[in-house]
Amino acid sequence: MLTKAENYTMCRVGPGTPMGTAMRRFWLPAMQSSDLPDRDSNPRHVELLGQHFVAFRDSNGQVGILDEACCHRGASLLLGRVEDCGIRCPYHGWKFAVDGTVMETPNVADERFRARLKANAYPVREAGGLVWVYLGAPNEQPAFPEWPWLRLPDEHRINVYAVEACNYVQVMEGTLDSSHLSVLHRGQIAAGGGSDLKFAKVTNHMQFDAAPRLEVEDTDFGFHYAALRNIQDGDAYRTKAMIAAFIAPCFVANPHSDLWFAFVPANDELTVFYHVWWNPDKRIGEEPHRSKQLKFVGLDKESLEMHGLTWETYDGPNRMTRANYFKKDLAAARRGHFSGLHSFTQEDAAVSISSGPIRDRAHEKLSTADAAITRMYRCLLTCAKQATQGIAPLGLNADTARINGAHGTVPVGASWRTFVPHHVVVNAASRSDDLEQRSA
Repeated sequence: MLTKAENYTMCRVGPGTPMGTAMRRFWLPAMQSSDLPDRDSNPRHVELLGQHFVAFRDSNGQVGILDEACCHRGASLLLGRVEDCGIRCPYHGWKFAVDGTVMETPNVADERFRARLKANAYPVREAGGLVWVYLGAPNEQPAFPEWPWLRLPDEHRINVYAVEACNYVQVMEGTLDSSHLSVLHRGQIAAGGGSDLKFAKVTNHMQFDAAPRLEVEDTDFGFHYAALRNIQDGDAYRTKAMIAAFIAPCFVANPHSDLWFAFVPANDELTVFYHVWWNPDKRIGEEPHRSKQLKFVGLDKESLEMHGLTWETYDGPNRMTRANYFKKDLAAARRGHFSGLHSFTQEDAAVSISSGPIRDRAHEKLSTADAAITRMYRCLLTCAKQATQGIAPLGLNADTARINGAHGTVPVGASWRTFVPHHVVVNAASRSDDLEQRSA
């Protein structure tokens, strides 16, 4: 369990907070490229780490991210006109380039005046279907990450996100918790048994074993952990290993080997949950595969809107609340559907949102099944402490090109580490059965 002070240190990300300081050292997704589809299209509001920004795509196709408030008199640049390679504040006509250069000040005749000014603009990179931004000190800007899918063309990727009205840590926990797949998602996994989607095939065995053995190891980027289940292979048994990697402070490489997550706090109580599927050999981003994949996991537009998981709906009448049982279908549950919830995404969102905007962890009763969760808490607190001490936080200099999740089968008792040979381990494995013995 964590103290209330530790919990807030881990969860709060606003300016000046320890975790907020750590996160500002990293390149973070701010939106999808598709959120700014055209040159000179409407600007977009961006809330990130408790701050408000405006994003726009100029006449040359470049994306800029500036403070939302105009540096002249504070009007929102969301009201701005995007035109002629800049964004113009409608209040007095001041116009800004993507790098914050003041291009025009129509109400001030002296051109030397605007030369002395610059709006707050932030470094931006567009890659992998995402718009990335760096919010930290200019002299601490790290190298841009080299995630393995960044350079793939759009047709070889599926990019999508859900907006969840709760803290980023409780959203992130679900991807580091193998046992819940066999319980919360068991109906969805069983229903997908006949699907030809890879996601369905690699999760099918999980419905039969809700208590995998866990082995967790610290790495130079955070940690990885293996969920180990023995499965029958003919007359013998083999061990199925599902290996996830947590890359501090808010990224996860899923065991499916082709799925990456980012959990980006808009603020302390609102999270943008990014998903990227990729395949260098198959055009998975094209129809009908793209829609089939998203519908299967509940990330299609209709399902997200029905459950209040988009920017337009997260605080509207479709949001998950106690009053509507967090959108649980009570009749379906009575008929035998285990969760009564729509699909994987909605099941995860419901349990995350239902525990409150920021879950109180002071009274958690953690078990051996939570070995990866406790390791994540420790990593996040380490990041926060390092940032306040002026030390590069854990994960900042990770070689992201070599980090991966993985899955496969090995003989019972054989090592699963051959599936992640490039991960640099900094301690020996902690096993869930060892933890159980120590806690007995």
